[in-house]
Amino acid sequence: MEPLKEDEFCFPQLNTSCKKPLQHLAETVFTYILLSCISFLTVVLNLLVIISISHFRQLHTPTNLLLLSLAVSDLLVGLLLMPVRILLIGSCWFLGNFICALFQYLSYIITSSSVGNMVLISVDRYVAIIDPLCYPTKVTPQRVKFCVCLCWASCVLYNGLILTDFLEQPDAFYSCHGECGNVINYIAGAVDVILTFIGPITVIIVLYMRVFVVAVSQARAMRSHIAAVSLQGSVGGIAKKSERKAAKTLGVVVVVFLMCFCPYFYPSLVSLDSSTTVAFSVFGVWLLYCNSCLNPLIYAYFYPWFRKSMKLIFTLQILRPDSCDANIM
Repeated sequence: MEPLKEDEFCFPQLNTSCKKPLQHLAETVFTYILLSCISFLTVVLNLLVIISISHFRQLHTPTNLLLLSLAVSDLLVGLLLMPVRILLIGSCWFLGNFICALFQYLSYIITSSSVGNMVLISVDRYVAIIDPLCYPTKVTPQRVKFCVCLCWASCVLYNGLILTDFLEQPDAFYSCHGECGNVINYIAGAVDVILTFIGPITVIIVLYMRVFVVAVSQARAMRSHIAAVSLQGSVGGIAKKSERKAAKTLGVVVVVFLMCFCPYFYPSLVSLDSSTTVAFSVFGVWLLYCNSCLNPLIYAYFYPWFRKSMKLIFTLQILRPDSCDANIM
């Protein structure tokens, strides 16, 4: 067998150096451009959500506080995690095992906090639809802030526990220098898939199904009332439209969540060690990250106030002294 050339190693001076991945210039450039655009779009979209909710006083509501927390976690995905993943494509890890461990830890915290915020948003919408009269007293800004802090703290603690072995001895998880990939073993992966995927998606589906059933019941009651006053023809279409909108929202939320998270958790779902499926793992990670780009579209772009706030931001009207009191609802 012909010996490998020195320039094929990440660290030619080390016998334990990883081999540099093969690169094709055209494919590499296209991949860099595509993923950089996704990263930039993720940052811009979530930054618009953060500016809008933080600046305009009318948007300082409990629901929007949850959207703000979601946007912060998704912003960190586009600002911190995506750029590092882009640098890892077709290259070696030169920052050492400690920084690799820190990056992996932050990666798990940020992505799991995004999932936690999605669950909190589902609970918020459930309470708002099921018990609208008591919603203002049950869901207060103080309680929402507490839940958001608890969500982030739980993510820090939980991911610290499942990554304990890796954080203590990161050297033991890699066979060569210049590698920084997945570090979850089968047992930790099984726990993670239950707490970060199966559990949240179950909660989201159950809550949104309940919301959908109540929305349909309210729409039917509205049509019955309309029929009683002989106005079914003119307003009945509105009730039917609300049914379709509720179904569409439910479908978009669940389908996008499944599309983005299933490939990432596939190795754990089929009892495979994620370290043995490197190429598929990279694809799963990036699809998972893309959920952070789609979240602003799902949870913010559906709100009319977001379009109004974007107009004020892009026309620089937000710089006016009294712009925070603008009527955008």
